Amino acid sequence: MEVAKAERDIGGRPLIIETGWLARQANAAVLVKEGDSVVLVTVCSSSETREDIDFLPLTCEFEERLYAVGKIPGGFFKREGKPSERAITYARMMDRPLRPLFPQGLRNDVQVIALPLCADPLNPPDILAVLGASAALTLSDIPFNGPIGVVRVSKENGEFIINPPSLAVLEKKFNLVIAATRERVVMLDFEGNEAKEEDIVAAIEFAQPYIQSLIDMQIELREKAGKEKSEHYTIITCPDEIKEAVRQRYDELVSAIFIEDKKERETAMKGVEEKLIQELGELFPEQTKAIALAIEEIEEEIVRKEIMEKGRRPDGRAPEDIREIECQVGILPRVHGSGLFRRGQTQVLTVATLGALEDVQKLEGILEEESKRFMHQYNFPPFSTGEARPLRGPSRREIGHGFLAERALEQVIPPEKEFPYAIRLVSEVLESNGSTSMASVCASSLALMDAGVPVRKAVAGISIGMVSEGDKFKLLTDIQGIEDRFGDMDFKVAGTRDGITAIQLDVKNNGLTQEMVSATLERAKEVRHYILDKMDEIMPAPRESISPYAPLVISITIPKDKIALVIGSGGQTIRKIVADTDAKIDIQEDGTVYITAPTFEQGEAARDRILSIVSEIKPGDVYTGKVTSISPTGAMVQILPGKEAFLHISQISTKPIKKVEEVLQVGDEILVRVESVDPSGRITLTRKKLFSPTGQKQVGRSSQRSNPKQRRPSSDRK
Repeated sequence: MEVAKAERDIGGRPLIIETGWLARQANAAVLVKEGDSVVLVTVCSSSETREDIDFLPLTCEFEERLYAVGKIPGGFFKREGKPSERAITYARMMDRPLRPLFPQGLRNDVQVIALPLCADPLNPPDILAVLGASAALTLSDIPFNGPIGVVRVSKENGEFIINPPSLAVLEKKFNLVIAATRERVVMLDFEGNEAKEEDIVAAIEFAQPYIQSLIDMQIELREKAGKEKSEHYTIITCPDEIKEAVRQRYDELVSAIFIEDKKERETAMKGVEEKLIQELGELFPEQTKAIALAIEEIEEEIVRKEIMEKGRRPDGRAPEDIREIECQVGILPRVHGSGLFRRGQTQVLTVATLGALEDVQKLEGILEEESKRFMHQYNFPPFSTGEARPLRGPSRREIGHGFLAERALEQVIPPEKEFPYAIRLVSEVLESNGSTSMASVCASSLALMDAGVPVRKAVAGISIGMVSEGDKFKLLTDIQGIEDRFGDMDFKVAGTRDGITAIQLDVKNNGLTQEMVSATLERAKEVRHYILDKMDEIMPAPRESISPYAPLVISITIPKDKIALVIGSGGQTIRKIVADTDAKIDIQEDGTVYITAPTFEQGEAARDRILSIVSEIKPGDVYTGKVTSISPTGAMVQILPGKEAFLHISQISTKPIKKVEEVLQVGDEILVRVESVDPSGRITLTRKKLFSPTGQKQVGRSSQRSNPKQRRPSSDRK
């Protein structure tokens, strides 16, 4: 068994790619190693060309296995189930830089699978999966115009770091993943704390030497163990004579394409297409699929030519124009917060829900993160495009778009100590004609402020498209569906007035130059500020109070050594408080207690119960207690919730009594004073000494009530 290996030093750590000894029946398989992270990446393809489709049937999978981090899956079956949201975003990260580098017209099924066998927390497996996918395709016999290099760039103390330890990445101050060929950038993925546009460009330039080294590494490995590219793959093309026949109807197609309204345009284009297929079908029998392909190519040619030569877009806008914007908040009466954002024929409604911290999403994956309290989910129902199709679970696109908006907004969410709520946003796409993901960012920002979440700043997003010829290019502000379909890129940028919080770049050509990236970021900045101005007109700041329909969360701190006392034996004490008050109680290891209750009164009652349990009882303190039991020698009196003390028969009255029942009955409320507290915590009481004026102050329940001025202010909903 011959094993080929290539190695480079990236960021002070060796990165190794091996091939030849695992998964040898695949078209190609590589093992990528960095630190203790080991990822197996395989690529396979079908031998048959699928002539029934008009796209490349590429599937990328990131298969999480919990054994990689020494965990046994939870649940009854004890095995991994459907991919996690994080795994789906990693799979999409693999797909995005690879897809544009396959030959146009390739219609063979291609499947890339990344299987992390071992995951080292200091070396995240996501970029290793992307790199391994490029290496496997480069070694295989499948046509591929790679390789690409991929790195992660972080920034700490003003300095860029290549492939930083995950601890720095998870802080999410500056986390940029770059995939590129030798000349051009083919994928960007960013989340960060208001990064400047020039920092993104500088980070790409900083990454270039490392990307070149990774490309050299793959070429070296290909020379050692690569396969010859197979000639058995059929690249589907359209005969020139059919394209020329379609081009004769150029004016008809132009008239249909350049209709402002999306539905009218699609209807007109469909009519022309059906007419052409029928007419040309008589000239080119049995060439229906080629005719359809030719129509698609000529439509693309028309859109691109009109934009490049005349600056004319299908809906009549100039390249720099943005569509009409409309914002609304508070449109749903009982939800905790709602925001509606419309940009042209793209419309998104986002609803915000606040919950207890126990409502956080539990995560089970190969990363260190185990839960998250801020969630954004994105739904794309069929009616948003006027279609009728079955409703199933969320698609990978929906999960990816939801996660992108979540990362864009996460930077402005207040920390748990300041705002102890779980926050869920759901964006419903009501109309779709370009960049619904960025519309969901805007709608979500409005919904958060409408819900009274004290976000640091508003966040907006925009997508910039492009049409290019060589190094010449024209940027398209606020792309619509047809421009995304026939253009060269979809460059999504989200952020505040002060910087970028998220980027996602998809390309359909051979990539972007740094000039293109820089120009796009500057255009996106201008438009983002314009959108924020529109949002400020409706919602300039978060509401001062949360919705009256949202649960109340109270935060208190208790001594850590008293946590067990609040919980009680087998959880008995805390369960009693929950049952009596309907509150949810979450106790942190540091002694922070979060109390979530339907009303202020219930939350206050739960808080007072907890404070009374942890309060220190001293000799001389006076309480109003309740008699819970009687014995021949005295009575047990509950002086605080969960705390009982003994009142001896001799301390009940100033007069001698033979039986406790002569004076007390179970359920009586009496005034008692603490006589002594021994080292084990046992408390003895007296009652008779209170019959003489002593000047002691009662410290029972009534004295520990909160200041009424601390109550939650009434909502000021608009």
